[in-house]
Amino acid sequence: MSEKYEILACMEHVDRAIDDYVNCMEAAPQLNKANKEEKCAYCQKTAEYLIK
Repeated sequence: MSEKYEILACMEHVDRAIDDYVNCMEAAPQLNKANKEEKCAYCQKTAEYLIK
């Protein structure tokens, strides 16, 4: 699969983001540090991780 699928997540929602990624892509994600100005996809707090 070469689709690009990324989720930004805060500490509170990182587990949910990983689950959503695995359900969609059927593959293990990479966890990277997010840029400081990016927001969580679930609550709009500052994102800690970029799941891709």
